[in-house]
Amino acid sequence: MSKKGKKAKMPLSDEEQLLLFQQKLLAEEEMAKKKERLLSQFLKDKLAKEEHNSALNLYKINTQWRTVLREVKTRELHKDIEILSQTFERVVDCKDSVIKSLATDLSEAEEQYAHALRSHLHSIDQLLALQRSRLNLLEESYNMELEALTKEFETERKTIIDQHEKEIHYLQDVFMAMEQNYIDSEYESKLEFQSMWDDLKNKNLEEKHFLRLHLENTVEDLWRRFQDALKNYTDATEDQKIAFETLKVKDERSSKEIEAQMKKIQKLQDSIIILRGKIMVHSHENEDRNQYIRKDKELVLAQLRKLKAQRSHAREISQENLVKLTLESNATLKALRKIVDKGEKILKLAEICRKFETEEEKVLPFYSSVLTPKEQAEIEEIYREELTEELSKVIVNYTGMENFWKRYNKVKLEQLSLQQRRAQLLEINGKLREMLKQYLDGISVSDEVLSQLNPLFIVNHRSNLPQPLSTPTTQPGDKQPPTTYNIIEAAHVISHIL
Repeated sequence: MSKKGKKAKMPLSDEEQLLLFQQKLLAEEEMAKKKERLLSQFLKDKLAKEEHNSALNLYKINTQWRTVLREVKTRELHKDIEILSQTFERVVDCKDSVIKSLATDLSEAEEQYAHALRSHLHSIDQLLALQRSRLNLLEESYNMELEALTKEFETERKTIIDQHEKEIHYLQDVFMAMEQNYIDSEYESKLEFQSMWDDLKNKNLEEKHFLRLHLENTVEDLWRRFQDALKNYTDATEDQKIAFETLKVKDERSSKEIEAQMKKIQKLQDSIIILRGKIMVHSHENEDRNQYIRKDKELVLAQLRKLKAQRSHAREISQENLVKLTLESNATLKALRKIVDKGEKILKLAEICRKFETEEEKVLPFYSSVLTPKEQAEIEEIYREELTEELSKVIVNYTGMENFWKRYNKVKLEQLSLQQRRAQLLEINGKLREMLKQYLDGISVSDEVLSQLNPLFIVNHRSNLPQPLSTPTTQPGDKQPPTTYNIIEAAHVISHIL
């Protein structure tokens, strides 16, 4: 019992005090987290209620505001209609005056045209007279030249005929001499041809006999091959032939059935035509009787329809106008709010971006094109070919955004270049960290360093590197293995000595 009392009275150690202190801190942290959760839940509920109330109030305000806007819009539209009617009357008066002035100008222009036409016809008559006189002079000169040329032609013809007769006599003499020479040479060539023909005939008979034997052998081989191929083809296509014959029989049956059905259809069409003729005769007879009754009925119905159409048209116009006014007012309000919000956002972003602009960007916000004029022209030609009508119509609306896209593209390119530079710097930083870690591992001693292989760590002249296995026996003729030396850096030794 005395020992137990002594143990209870002993003070707590440092480790137990630390544990108690840590437990207290954990409990306090849990209490603080619970309080934060309760507060966040309370605030979320309160925020949800406030959002619900604000939505209801906003809906009420919008409904009241729409009624006010409708009244204001109707007043404005009435005023606009009055102004437009006055302007329309004024424009009509202006157009009438313009039409009158144009009519007077037209009458004056017609008078001027008639005068110009008269002068033009007079000048054409003068030109025709001059042309006729010129043609008479040319005809006289042509006749004179023709007579001179005919005389020259006759003289030249006589001289040519005389010379031609002389040349004919000379050629006849030459022809007789040539014919005698030809008869002599022909006899000699016939004798030579007969001898050569006999020799060639004998050679051809021998070659023909040899070729006949060779061709007979080749023809027999080809005939055998042809018979084999024909047999294989008939065996392979026998099933297809049977199927073709069956399909042919079916086709003939179906063609006969189609002809029978066509005859039936023709008969039915003839009967239909006869019945239609009868119906037309009866309808013409009954139309005259019903025509008078239909006229009276149509007059009454027409008056009734006109009245109903006028009433429904007036009602539809009023409803459409009211719906259009409400839709347009809502659409304009939404569009204006969106535009205002966008403008505010753009202005805020522009103010924020202007702080980060350099002096060069402030002076030259839009960079010039790097392409040559030739390359720019080629790109424009390709761009025009790829564009369709719909795209070109859409692009025309966004021509004013070219400067914006230039600045946007410039910023995008700078962002990409900075990202690449950051990746390069991170890679260099990782390499430097690895080198620094290797150096620190080499000069420091820790549990991690002791667990890994380190040639610089030596205790009692022993390293933690694996030693090579020593051979049990060495023969006198064998060479001894090279000795291993552990090297220690001087900076490590000096730091421990000092």
